Amino acid sequence: MEIFEVTAQPPQNSEPVVLVIGKMDGMHLGHQYLLNEAKKLASSEDKIAVYGFSDHPKWVLKGDPEYASSLSSYQDKIRSLQGCEVDRYYHVHFTKEYAKTSPEEFVFEHLSQLNISHILVGEGFRFGKGRGSDAQGLADICKEINIPVKIVPHLKMNGEKISSTRIRSLVHEGKMEAVQSMLGRPLEITGVVEKGEQLGRELGFPTLNLGDIKEYVEVKPAVYLGVVKLHREAPEHYYTLVSAGYRPTVNGDSYKVEAYILDFSGDLYDQTVSVKFLRHLRDEVDFKGMEALVEEMKQDERHAREILGLSS
Repeated sequence: MEIFEVTAQPPQNSEPVVLVIGKMDGMHLGHQYLLNEAKKLASSEDKIAVYGFSDHPKWVLKGDPEYASSLSSYQDKIRSLQGCEVDRYYHVHFTKEYAKTSPEEFVFEHLSQLNISHILVGEGFRFGKGRGSDAQGLADICKEINIPVKIVPHLKMNGEKISSTRIRSLVHEGKMEAVQSMLGRPLEITGVVEKGEQLGRELGFPTLNLGDIKEYVEVKPAVYLGVVKLHREAPEHYYTLVSAGYRPTVNGDSYKVEAYILDFSGDLYDQTVSVKFLRHLRDEVDFKGMEALVEEMKQDERHAREILGLSS
């Protein structure tokens, strides 16, 4: 997949493309549906391209900290797009300056560079200065330069549209089964194992501490059943208990994601791993002492093994 970093106008392109426009945060089922619709419209000469924005407007323009993070990292998005057989990705750096682009400028000076045979957007798409135009507005402007626009209806789950905003809310609520149903896969975060206080090892539950994860939306503080993927030449997968939160029992002062891997021993420091969240087991609790914490951790492991059909 070709990747282009776009700060203003994209580079001119001679090969025809079917273009999907959107931030594509999380690459959920709605995004996958858009890409499948794009493939249906593409001729044998067309490339499938995505015009995706780097940051959420609410973070760039309003500084809303809720939108400083994403459901997927940049690298996650690249892997997902490659998995969906996208040929070209335009990574548009959304800045306060870029936000001043008018709808007409966006079409006539930016999109016109790309030799587009079709454009696809979701029905809730908005663009241009102050989000001043919508999907139909895009279609009307593009008609002037003979680019057809297909407006794809929202994909829904139980009558509710699948959206990155809704999935973010579910992540904050710890509802991982619902998250998985809308993403089409478990929520996954990838980071590098860093050295922690090694308190878990002292308690008989050695955990890996996941670093470099500030790019991701914070999962509700709780204990989860999950899977850890070790990024090795032949990837290895292990069931795990995941603790996300602030560790009040040990006077933690920052948000961390830690994983106790079932039936595994070894040194993973400085290695890249991915943690998938399968199921919420219990909320984070401030226990009255370490003994109560250890007893609850033992119960968590028993519960996990029972769910998974693993021997104790």
